Amino acid sequence: MSSNQEILVEQYRLQNEDGRAGLTRSSGLEFHYTKKHLEGLIKSTDCVLEVGCATGYYGLYYADQCREYRGIDLIPEHIRLFRQKIADSGRTNLSCQVGDATCLNGLGDESFDVVLCLGPLYHLPPVEREAVFAESARVCKTGGIAAFAYINQVGVYMGGCLLDSRYPNEEANRCVLENGTDDLRPELFFYTMPEEMEAVAARYGFRKIKNVGTDFMIAMQLVNAMSEEQFDQMLPLYDRMACCESCTGMANHALLVCRK
Repeated sequence: MSSNQEILVEQYRLQNEDGRAGLTRSSGLEFHYTKKHLEGLIKSTDCVLEVGCATGYYGLYYADQCREYRGIDLIPEHIRLFRQKIADSGRTNLSCQVGDATCLNGLGDESFDVVLCLGPLYHLPPVEREAVFAESARVCKTGGIAAFAYINQVGVYMGGCLLDSRYPNEEANRCVLENGTDDLRPELFFYTMPEEMEAVAARYGFRKIKNVGTDFMIAMQLVNAMSEEQFDQMLPLYDRMACCESCTGMANHALLVCRK
């Protein structure tokens, strides 16, 4: 079980996760590029598991592209909202349940063609992060796809240094760079780096397809302040950053896509 489960439930009780993809222009980039990085990897015959499904953003998006889509989330309120959306949509291949990414009780070995973990690793320390990889490997079919979203130490801290006058400072250096935690909420947000993620994945039998950024903290305020014309001109640069692994370490959120 996640050691900070009570903290996470309280955090998301106070924070409205529903609609986060459209909250600001920059917040939508993570969702846009996650979908772009997964293009062509989910087939109409696939059974898909999303661990950390929140209120169903990806589930509703992919429901028409796969045979079955099951979501699991730690937060009961998220599952309540997702179930309401499923009922409203009339889709019969969508389902969701409360569950823990570190222990996928009730899910059989090699039972899913695709396993998406698009949020839990933001909130888990290294030992529990390993448990997520172990459980994802257990339920993913041999030859299947697995994708893991994470937050980069360097990308998120560089953004803070450029955009917030409080940074850099000694405490943040210790928390972010040495301990891989947030300096203000060290029990809630955990950071890693692309190389570390790839090493953990390899230990659990996953072979990297790509490891790419989905948004870039250093550009958030700039992106939100741009006119529509400027943003259109920015997108080719963003496309290039998001598809080049040489830029991944400077991303805020990134996505490791693997085959088992």
